[in-house]
Amino acid sequence: MATDLFTISNDYTVEYEIKKSLFIGSIMPCHNEREALQKLQHLASQHTHANHLAFAWRIRQPDGFINERCNDAGEPSGTAGRPILAPLEGGNIINAVVGVVRYFGGIKLGTGGLARAYGTAAKMAIESASLQPWVKMATFTMTIDYSQLQLLEYHLAKYQGKITHQEFTDKILVTIELAEQYKPSITSLFSAY
Repeated sequence: MATDLFTISNDYTVEYEIKKSLFIGSIMPCHNEREALQKLQHLASQHTHANHLAFAWRIRQPDGFINERCNDAGEPSGTAGRPILAPLEGGNIINAVVGVVRYFGGIKLGTGGLARAYGTAAKMAIESASLQPWVKMATFTMTIDYSQLQLLEYHLAKYQGKITHQEFTDKILVTIELAEQYKPSITSLFSAY
């Protein structure tokens, strides 16, 4: 892919106040829509008295398609979700959801003011986050001998890979997750693959 993609691994939250309205922007990692919705539900549960929770996400699908969604949460059309989505797109950020909570301060901002405020809160949350280059991961299984398990764990640690599942019989069936570029290095070490 010609364009580098970025992601995050932790939640980041910022506050932004304008004309007595408080905007709380949070960026959170997610790998699917269900996880994004869970993160948004958690954010909503922390702000039960908020007037609005607008959001946007960009999630990379297994086929490489990037699923984008945004929601204005009752604000005038195009004044919340789209301004939150724009900095995610501009930063080539995937597998992240940004939620912006609004506590209304009594002074109307107008549609332009709302769009700027939601966009600013989202941008501030993104700027506070530690972005990492996105790496395509591979998940695969291998059958190894018991005597090979320690060696496999050693090599996986070198490549920041991990064993996600193990089944023990006369041999060990392991499910491995690691950066796709390192899969050939691991599989070539173990002839039973």
